[in-house]
Amino acid sequence: MRSCRNCLLPHAVPGAELNEQGICRKCREHKPVDKEAADALRRARETDLLRTIEECRGRGEYDCVVPLSGGKDSVLLIHKLKSEYGLRVLAHTTDIDIGEVAWANIHRAVDKLDVEHLVYRPSAEFYRKLFRWLLMNQEARGAVHTVSHAYASLFEGNALRLAAEKNIPLVLAGYSPGQPWPERMEYDFPKLAISDVDWAPPELTNSGQFDDDDLKRFWNPRQYPAGTVFPRYLAPYHAWTYDQDEAMRKVVELGLIKSAKNASPVFSNYPINWLLMYSDLRNFGYNPYAPEFSALIREGKANRDYWKVMGKVVDFITLRRIYLGRHVRDHMKWLGLRDEDLRITRPSRPDWPEYVYQDWVRLREPNAQAPLGTANKRQ
Repeated sequence: MRSCRNCLLPHAVPGAELNEQGICRKCREHKPVDKEAADALRRARETDLLRTIEECRGRGEYDCVVPLSGGKDSVLLIHKLKSEYGLRVLAHTTDIDIGEVAWANIHRAVDKLDVEHLVYRPSAEFYRKLFRWLLMNQEARGAVHTVSHAYASLFEGNALRLAAEKNIPLVLAGYSPGQPWPERMEYDFPKLAISDVDWAPPELTNSGQFDDDDLKRFWNPRQYPAGTVFPRYLAPYHAWTYDQDEAMRKVVELGLIKSAKNASPVFSNYPINWLLMYSDLRNFGYNPYAPEFSALIREGKANRDYWKVMGKVVDFITLRRIYLGRHVRDHMKWLGLRDEDLRITRPSRPDWPEYVYQDWVRLREPNAQAPLGTANKRQ
């Protein structure tokens, strides 16, 4: 597969448009980041984060909930929050499809950091039904986006529910810059998304395949009494300087993760992710994560040489379903799926209702009246 000589963006990505020199359109049109503006935004977020942390400190048994997936970023985040900020952290894991490497990282980090840790083990049969339906009814952006949107909504909602029940004012997630996708959240979840939106995907509601108990697994603030104040949900790495290679090195140096291999997202990610990549590679002809890593390479935030090799290895073992790619075979068997079942059947839909976007954009305007720290209150 041809790819950009600069950033490794595959030629099959819409808009790649490699020229005769093998340089993609995004690189040709790339303008250096306005470092002054970018740093001003980061500092504004960091100021808000520090203010929010101080406002939340000591208000309850815990200062914050941190979703712990076993990846380098969530592990390092807990270390920073406890060791550098002195927060009382409650780590929380939703125990569905977490792989052996991630579990090893979780156990090691929790012991080393001596933080309290709650594990929620939901119904595996519900997730089997959910994954199967979503993969057979993918939206236009493919399997990774389709399944990740619903999956993330569930474990994010679990963290919000835990925080609300224990009166913990803050959820802090280990999303790195660019994660999840900007339309969903940047630094903070939209206030109204937490306080006024039922997160159950309409396509599931309309399918007739999921009952009320299934749909109640998604976050729904409308189930809470009027006047309820909900926690904020922030991504501190969007407010701090971040370097992927440095994060991988640091967790190993601190002894929180035993090796560079275990710190790599290739090895610590959810096993079902291999099936999602397989589906998108078949349907689109390129790895769905390639644009994200190409953007990081273009901006100098990821190692080009590492991903030049690793990207090809990942695609090879995924399509041939060998080594870590065996998870493709295992999950297709678990879900009762064949290659022809991995279908795109629906157009894309917005992540949030329009009124949520409008409010979110308004709060990011320089002269916005409401500060970023406005409480998420159900009216």
